[in-house]
Amino acid sequence: MNDKCEYKVAVVIPCYNEGIAIRKVVNDFKIAMPDAGVFVFDNNSKDNTVQEALKAGAKVLHVKEQGKGNVVRRIFADVSADVYVMVDGDATYDASCAPAMIKKLISERLDMVVGVRKHEDYLAYRPGHTLGNKMLTGCVKSIFGGNFSDMLSGYRVFSARYAKSFPAMSTGFETETELTVHALELRMPYDEFITPYVARMEGSTSKLSTYKDGIKILRMIIKLYSSERPFAFFSIIAMLVALIAVILSIPLATNYIETGLVPRIPTALLSTGLVIISTISFFVGLVLESVTLARREIKRLSYLSVPLLSLRESNEK
Repeated sequence: MNDKCEYKVAVVIPCYNEGIAIRKVVNDFKIAMPDAGVFVFDNNSKDNTVQEALKAGAKVLHVKEQGKGNVVRRIFADVSADVYVMVDGDATYDASCAPAMIKKLISERLDMVVGVRKHEDYLAYRPGHTLGNKMLTGCVKSIFGGNFSDMLSGYRVFSARYAKSFPAMSTGFETETELTVHALELRMPYDEFITPYVARMEGSTSKLSTYKDGIKILRMIIKLYSSERPFAFFSIIAMLVALIAVILSIPLATNYIETGLVPRIPTALLSTGLVIISTISFFVGLVLESVTLARREIKRLSYLSVPLLSLRESNEK
């Protein structure tokens, strides 16, 4: 890639109460990529985030619906670019890595490059967050596959293909999980890039709650599993319910064989009901699997409707 970028690059920064750090973030990215447009998406900040972003020369857009997921939805809907650099507004990520991440995206024809956080400062990334990230990343890898090592990173580079095919259904910090699964489900080419990660500036506080947001992310994983792998999800439920029914019915069957009587009618009815529920769950999974395949085809067509960046560049030449 030349020093002057041949593509339209947009640096998009979701923000909520980052008045202390946002000017530094905007200035750092303007230095790293002087030709890129810098957009700060303010999510009802109660401090001076908007004023500081404007002073730094960023274009500020407002998102009323609270939550990072809602902001990401507006970002991909409202900004038109060839390449999107998404970064948190807390000045913890290294702006100087962005050009190399973009070069990797374009030269290797990728749709997403994730900035993997490398940190040495305890205050930068607490052990609880590190453990939670590893556990949640492991859950996604075991369910959806892939080779992500830092699924919850807030520093990513996307192609226009990715941005315009991403449905953005989440509302909060679980959006990183959705971003990851979207790439895996459409089998998009992606990679990671090691980037330094530092502690927040003095006076700046994290909006992430280790337990509360961790539970939300886990719920999102379960939700995505049920929607993207419905047959597997509902088959597991069907098997568990059927197993309970069998365990409850064994004493009844034994008693019936020995005496010809069914002494516990409620238990027999419960077992029968569980078998019916198990059967229904199995067929629900079959039906939803067909629906999911249709949805995936639509998202794939939306993805393919945007030309590959390198091919578009060659055609223009």
